[in-house]
Amino acid sequence: MPAATLDQIVSLAKRRGFIFPGSEIYGGLQGTFDYGPLGVELKNNLKMAWWRANVYERDDMEGVDASILMNKLVWRYSGHEETFVDEMVDCLTCRGRFRADRLRDGTCLLHNHLHPGQCEGKLTEPRPFNLMFRTQVGPLADDESYAYLRPETAQGIFVNFANVLQTTSRKLPFGIAQIGKAFRNEITPRNFIFRVREFEQMEIEYFVRPGEEDAWHERWLEDRLAWWESVGLRRENIQVYTVPRDELAHYSKATYDLMYRYPIGFEELEGIASRTDYDLGSHTKDQANLNIHARISPNSHSTERLTFYDQDTREHIVPFVIEPSAGVDRGVLAIMTEAYDEQQIKELSAERQQAVREALEAFRKSIDRNDKLPPEQRDALLARSDELLNELPAALPQVPALLDMAGADSIQMGKKLRGQVEPALDEAFRTVLHFKPALAPIKVAVLPLKRNTPEIVEVAKRIRKTLQAEGNIRTVYDDTGSIGKLYRRQDEIGTPFCVTVDFDTLGRSDDTALKDTVTVRDRDSMDQERVPIAELNEYIMSRIRG
Repeated sequence: MPAATLDQIVSLAKRRGFIFPGSEIYGGLQGTFDYGPLGVELKNNLKMAWWRANVYERDDMEGVDASILMNKLVWRYSGHEETFVDEMVDCLTCRGRFRADRLRDGTCLLHNHLHPGQCEGKLTEPRPFNLMFRTQVGPLADDESYAYLRPETAQGIFVNFANVLQTTSRKLPFGIAQIGKAFRNEITPRNFIFRVREFEQMEIEYFVRPGEEDAWHERWLEDRLAWWESVGLRRENIQVYTVPRDELAHYSKATYDLMYRYPIGFEELEGIASRTDYDLGSHTKDQANLNIHARISPNSHSTERLTFYDQDTREHIVPFVIEPSAGVDRGVLAIMTEAYDEQQIKELSAERQQAVREALEAFRKSIDRNDKLPPEQRDALLARSDELLNELPAALPQVPALLDMAGADSIQMGKKLRGQVEPALDEAFRTVLHFKPALAPIKVAVLPLKRNTPEIVEVAKRIRKTLQAEGNIRTVYDDTGSIGKLYRRQDEIGTPFCVTVDFDTLGRSDDTALKDTVTVRDRDSMDQERVPIAELNEYIMSRIRG
């Protein structure tokens, strides 16, 4: 069963060390998140897969890593100072601040997004709010000594166009790829890592001759759909949205948005924009002598002509640009959503079912009696508890997410409910992240059948070290529970292979042919196979590559 709510993903992400709230010990900072030990591996694997596909496996691409801080003139001529704004409103009753496009009818109906109508206060008139973070540069704070944290990575590519062209001798068409941080002072960050103030982008600016942009736009659309499928997103979970002309960004001739089916509904994962010659035309010097098609502002500051010189026609061309731009964090969330699965692997005993139901009912009553919870937290907990009670026992794996919801830690019966749920889950359920093996944070877990048998432990640790070094794959050793519990733990973090060292490995069984072999368990099928230790690295690597 896939995740029914975003809370299930959030709960697992924190519980298992994928993603933590930023600055949590000080109450957090809205719109910021920290990637934990497993999250950083997943994120790096996704970025490396993107880089490999778009830079290493193509012969028309170069890479850059531009600075986060840039001359403020970049953002004047890119149009960001003037156009990179959202309409903002304030509620005169609850003092909340919101994006105007998220509200209706001049009243504060989204004071609580789960329960519209909590406030219904009057709103101020919408006013523009620039989303760029402004920061001081140098020791003096005055009107001139400032810069912006970049709101996108694209401009770092455009201002380096001439540098890349001169140092690589590229011919049209070619692209420049970049992965890097960007910052947007979102009015209302929301939905976990989907909309945040600090994020990463995987972005390409692909430069083509004027007149060829439409064909390349279609080609990049198909390439990007194929890539997301290759890393595990099913095509039926991606919709292609053609942005209407009246909703296009100021630089765009046409844009496709790839919309992924998150637990919150279909939302944008990647945009593929046809940007015409707006960007290079805006940043180039000598604009009047170039055949620029886009409507641009006069540039009196640029020191470089951003053109491609065509030897055949002896003319300077301002290339058109196709821009596939994906959010790394949104990609991580999509990969986790796609991979998430809850499976009942055996029938839960009637006694255990009844114990869980009674504990959940007691938890719900305790919420109902609690008069210290904020109304929106109380209502949300009650609503979710009722949903789970109606869906037990199938919904049992969703109870930990309920216990991680805001306000749940103050409910007295929460500990009792958790105490009933955890053994029930161990008995009959497993949560699995079906990551593609190449993306999985940990590729192999090496497990000793008996952690108090020194010979087994020694072999297991040697195997872990060998796989980590020779295969260059993230491998861990774990002996902190029974084999069954260890399997469940590795399933929950998406480890594709578990290697178990047992007495057969040591030659202490009737079948001496099993000496120097180990059991390899497949995460998805739960099938087990005996593999010689000498062949283990190639066995694992062939399945990761496949």
